[in-house]
Amino acid sequence: MKQHLALATLLLAMASPAVHAADGPWMVRVRAVNLDMANDSASIPALGVPSDAIQASSKVIPEVDISYFMTQNIAAELILTYPQKHDVNVTASALGPFKAGSFKHLPPTLLLQYHFMPDAAFGPYVGAGINYTRVSGVNLAVPGVTGLHLDRDSVGAALQIGFDFKLSDNMYLNVDLKKIYIQSDIRTDAGVKVSEVKLDPLAIGVGIGWRF
Repeated sequence: MKQHLALATLLLAMASPAVHAADGPWMVRVRAVNLDMANDSASIPALGVPSDAIQASSKVIPEVDISYFMTQNIAAELILTYPQKHDVNVTASALGPFKAGSFKHLPPTLLLQYHFMPDAAFGPYVGAGINYTRVSGVNLAVPGVTGLHLDRDSVGAALQIGFDFKLSDNMYLNVDLKKIYIQSDIRTDAGVKVSEVKLDPLAIGVGIGWRF
């Protein structure tokens, strides 16, 4: 987390602070976010596992983001959390459904946003950027297959839409919707690809932000 905060400071401080002094160029938001996984997966014919039968659990996670306004309308936002654990279930196979294990993922995301009405009480915005996901804590077990793991890294796009509603001089209610593209291959220890999973979560968040 310290490394991510340092990266946020370095990336966002490079921008020009061309904003109203009364508003301040920085904004920090704290959100509760529901991750609804898309769970598009390839079939495993040898085990009778059909497409989309590999399911990573959806869950609600805490999220912190740090935004820097380069102009009144344009901001950069770095989104952070801590490694999130997800259960993995196979909903159909030749042996029936079974729990396949779990993994953790850490998905810092950097977005460039456009704020349509920065001086209004209701301020909608859109954003687009890049997501880097680090997979860890992999514990997978499939009958008849040993030594399974997930690719450790995933890089993909991120799209965003949301709004801030001013509650006081520097406090805002925030509602945010993101689509984050995350993909990982399932491999044996020998490097043989067993399947691939596109998690691609839809992240719906509600929180509070402070501008300074």
